Amino acid sequence: MATRLYLVRHGATQLTAEDRFSGATGVDLSDEGRRQVERLAERLAGEDVKAVYCSPLSRTVETATILARPHGLAPLHRDGLREISHGRWEGLTRREVEERYPDEYAAWEADPFTFSPQDGESGVGVLARALPVVRELVVAHPEARVLVVSHKATLRLVLSSLLGFDARGYRDRLDQSPACLNVVDFKDPVRARLMLFNDTSHYAERPRAPDKNLSKWWDSTR
Repeated sequence: MATRLYLVRHGATQLTAEDRFSGATGVDLSDEGRRQVERLAERLAGEDVKAVYCSPLSRTVETATILARPHGLAPLHRDGLREISHGRWEGLTRREVEERYPDEYAAWEADPFTFSPQDGESGVGVLARALPVVRELVVAHPEARVLVVSHKATLRLVLSSLLGFDARGYRDRLDQSPACLNVVDFKDPVRARLMLFNDTSHYAERPRAPDKNLSKWWDSTR
């Protein structure tokens, strides 16, 4: 029997709707985000979840609290699960960042894995703190089901690494919708199999259109 991690992105926030960089920014769920998470909580209520972990940022703590309630659990915080920090870009839209810091933004678009904005983090840095947490949870909960609430970039980077994808393309090739569900089974702390990816069927009839993802690769009209 495998250890199963339910990897969840937090629900929508106002900054999500405005397409702003909000990695390290403390922002609460919007009303829409709470509805999304409540639907996911209903979906997972019948699962035998043994523990719930989350990033310490308010939007993930609120998401985890809603999801943990049907299981009678309290979320445990892990700093390694927090979102990538965008440094001085925090709170700005993509257009504002392009106008104020064009050279920095161009370098980040070319390689978000090893490049970081001023005072921010690279993808490499995120993996250095997030992957040890994932390993910790798999080791601590053998053959159990564990719920983990994190963030868009962090989850995409972790999934890229676990599945052996080139993480340099994580922003262009992987999406994580608000309150989405990913399921990953672990044979051991190293060998993982993706069972479900970016699923939002608990609140949406179809996957969202690939736009407004802070990626020129998708958003370009050319």
